[in-house]
Amino acid sequence: MWKRTLLIVLAVLLPVAFVVAPPLVAGGRFTGERELAGAFGSAFTGYWRSGGGTFTPELRELIDYWMRYHLVKAVTAGILLVVLTVLGVRLWGAFARAGRLGPARRAALAAGGTFVTVFALFSLGLVMANVQGMIAPFASLLPLLTDGSPGGPEAAALEQVRQGLAAGSASPALTVLIEDFARYHVAMAVIAAVVAAGLAAGGVLLWRRFAATPRPDRRTRRVLASSGVLASLLPLLVAVIAVANTTTAADPAPALLALLQGGW
Repeated sequence: MWKRTLLIVLAVLLPVAFVVAPPLVAGGRFTGERELAGAFGSAFTGYWRSGGGTFTPELRELIDYWMRYHLVKAVTAGILLVVLTVLGVRLWGAFARAGRLGPARRAALAAGGTFVTVFALFSLGLVMANVQGMIAPFASLLPLLTDGSPGGPEAAALEQVRQGLAAGSASPALTVLIEDFARYHVAMAVIAAVVAAGLAAGGVLLWRRFAATPRPDRRTRRVLASSGVLASLLPLLVAVIAVANTTTAADPAPALLALLQGGW
């Protein structure tokens, strides 16, 4: 019982750590997203004006911070995913063995198992997104350029980027921008493919265990069948994500232009 209690406590504390810990551990000096967006807009403008493909020290500092930020988030979300997976297995296992318990107890176990399962899938999505951001932090910062209504040099630089993308220009700075945006989507394509394969393998194991479970054990078979169906459908959804990101990575400029126009 104490193990389940510990898992529940961790499942409550880790989401708080996911929000609070990254800026502290990553060593950022920013009090919020608006301040980060302002710093990135200024650093990006300096990089764009330099005309070269090498990041300026100011931009490099922000990119390194953003990589550390996503690393902390990915690790925290990964630990949360493990905790929720173990907790979910315990809850569904208890539900499968709850034949002698009352209806209220069985309903509580089923509700808890369902909530934890959904929360675990959400955590899996957080792990995927933050690993992607860690691999390509520069591209991950780009949406900040369209936040709010920047003016002055930042707006002029952003408009020049848009014009260059629309015209198919190939300046060193723009080339780096496009390549990193492509890397961002390649990363998610690979991550999604690995996750889809893992989920599919899990589905096979669940169906094998379902087939090996005696028919009189109907509650266990029901839990395994429901989990097997979910594990069989999820790889299809994740595979769609992999295909979509592969398509974008193959021709990143239009998608990048749409992003910087605020329409994607």
